[in-house]
Amino acid sequence: MEYIKNLWRHYFGRRQKYIIVPFQPDVSDGTRQGVLAVQGIDFCTETNGENHHTSKFNLMTRSVDRCLVVRRGQAFKLDILLNRPFDANRDAISFIFYVGDVEQRGPSGDTSAAVPLLEKGSENLGAWSAVYEGQVDSHLMVAVTPAVECIVAAWRIDIDTKLIGGGSLSYTHPQPIYILFNPWCLNDSVYMPGHNHRDEYVLEDGGLMYRGVYNRIKPTPWNYAQYEKDVLDCALYLVREVGKVKGRARSDPIRTVRALSASVNVQDDNGVLFGNWGTELSDYSGGTHPLKWVGSLSILQKYYEKKKPVKYAQCWVYAGVLTTICRALGIPCRPVSGYDAAHDSQGSLTIDIIKDEEGNTLEEFTRDSVWNYHVWNEVWMERPDLGPEYGGWQAIDSTPQEMSEDVYRCGPASLRAVREAELQRPYDVSYVFAQVNADKVLWKYFGEIQPLKLLGRDTTSIGQNISTKALGTMEREDITSLYKYPERTWEERETMEKALRKSESIFARYYLNDAFNDVIFDFELKDDIKIGQDFNVVLHMKNRSTINQHQVKGVLRVDTVTYTGKTGDSVKRKEFDLNLAPEAKEVISILVTFDEYFKKLVDQASFNIACLASIVDKNFDYFAQDDFRVRNPDIKIEINGKPTSRQEFEVIVKLENPLPIPLKNGKFYIQGPGLDKQLKIELNENVAPGEFATAQFKLTPPWAGRHQISAKFTSKEIQDIDGFRSFIVSPPAESNDVSSLENTHETRQI
Repeated sequence: MEYIKNLWRHYFGRRQKYIIVPFQPDVSDGTRQGVLAVQGIDFCTETNGENHHTSKFNLMTRSVDRCLVVRRGQAFKLDILLNRPFDANRDAISFIFYVGDVEQRGPSGDTSAAVPLLEKGSENLGAWSAVYEGQVDSHLMVAVTPAVECIVAAWRIDIDTKLIGGGSLSYTHPQPIYILFNPWCLNDSVYMPGHNHRDEYVLEDGGLMYRGVYNRIKPTPWNYAQYEKDVLDCALYLVREVGKVKGRARSDPIRTVRALSASVNVQDDNGVLFGNWGTELSDYSGGTHPLKWVGSLSILQKYYEKKKPVKYAQCWVYAGVLTTICRALGIPCRPVSGYDAAHDSQGSLTIDIIKDEEGNTLEEFTRDSVWNYHVWNEVWMERPDLGPEYGGWQAIDSTPQEMSEDVYRCGPASLRAVREAELQRPYDVSYVFAQVNADKVLWKYFGEIQPLKLLGRDTTSIGQNISTKALGTMEREDITSLYKYPERTWEERETMEKALRKSESIFARYYLNDAFNDVIFDFELKDDIKIGQDFNVVLHMKNRSTINQHQVKGVLRVDTVTYTGKTGDSVKRKEFDLNLAPEAKEVISILVTFDEYFKKLVDQASFNIACLASIVDKNFDYFAQDDFRVRNPDIKIEINGKPTSRQEFEVIVKLENPLPIPLKNGKFYIQGPGLDKQLKIELNENVAPGEFATAQFKLTPPWAGRHQISAKFTSKEIQDIDGFRSFIVSPPAESNDVSSLENTHETRQI
């Protein structure tokens, strides 16, 4: 027995957990005639999981019905238990692989492969192969390599054995083999160079997305949970059933992600998430407020169980779920946030905002919008349809904003094409270009029979601080340069003009002429205002003329605003009418108290600060606005002891109440290692001003390595409170557990 174990280590490089099952003679004609009979298959999950970076998948670790998860274009090991030793001079073995969800299977093709057992070195590179690796007694060791362009799906396996000149038998294994895209394989179209890049964009199961406003960026933790129960099966279901990707198209990452960008939303199909951008909590009745989700696990498990859309989502929830699905399938993916993101509904490459005399946006005339932020995704792949220079990161977006080829989806749009304004390239390059680089044009409305008056053109504010989580750290990386040339450079203006020349819109061809610029305006906002505090809004005016006095009349206002740019209730306004002497400076200020803004806040505590002013003597109108957000506190997460794999440890979460009023009906929502579903902890008592909301719970991490705990807090008075902690789990002492060989099978005469 020790000799067998040593030989086993030689083939597989480490000790395997297996049991040799004694052969029981079969009474069928085939085995009586001496035909080789398969008794069972060991999927060698430890070795294959390590080599294919799939060992964390629940399918690989569960105690019952364990399945193999591997990546295409790379060999995986099988230990096949036979009724007697294999003899190449008298036995022939063939492996029949077929996609498990295909009802009819025929000869080798896109959905099936007949693979004979070959000697090492005789396989056809890039195609399916099964190579003899060695044997120990009745254990035959085989290395199987799926084709590098095979369909990504759950595959079934039959093994046909034949005695040369005699009978034959067929064995069907009860458990499937899941084959994924392979970013580690040079010949796979999703190959991603760099060990650290693959760790971050394929293997990492937790991370950050960014929300807030451009000048107050807010990190938001998210647990992707791509390894957990039902997630991989749900991802394949979305491609196959919701996305309707059939046949060979399921091997193509371009077709796959384009379908997924549609199937994550519910607009055209029975997709995962139902969007809701309401401004009142009552708008979210019958579902979960988007700010309460901590990660993708609860969403995907709930969806896969019922096959019905989950309520509710906004852009970062769509992006978090899409990241999970892509990483589960093996496609490198990351969420990306852009600030002052344009929604160009007319395809003009200009965002036309129409204002009345009070500075209100006239929603009935304004179809375009600018969101405080928007979160979408990038995936990494080659673009053989465009050429090698267009490979790399591709933008995709599952938030249903505009239709693409009659379906609510977006991408994949090559970032190279976006940056160079190659707007005719597939898919949706024009829309992504406008989202990050449109010109914003402001108009003043005087009535139905009066022409619109141009207030100004803003060429720099759209598409700021495009952000994603940095490689290997919990920090923000600015990737704006991947989407466009720096603002105020000739390259950026030249690219914009190139794009505008290709547009058929008359708005796209309009540029401002010289404008009056004697009087300049500037906002002053403090950087760090916590929710619960009062704050000041200050407008500075300066007359740059050395000889002319100007009368300035206008209104300074503070309004609540949703992150999608929809203005809510007015919080406070102040009118002014003054004479500005040559070279004079004036200051207009508004004090906004907690009592004035608290009950008017919408979901993410954001404000729009705006000024509409007229230079009366010059008949010149000026409009300026800025985004402002009061800062919510962070949840503090404490870990007791040194976390160790498969051992329970205690976690404490704390939140200080920043408001001058008590917090009622407080709840923590937790996602972390070892939790099969999102944990909800309800507080029994109110939290007084300045006091701490505290909760304790226990976690048992299933594996060693880096993990993340994400937490949310909500109450009647405050929401959108979160926190996260990344930490390292140590491995346990060496275990001597032995797992049994999977030997459930079906054998039939053929």
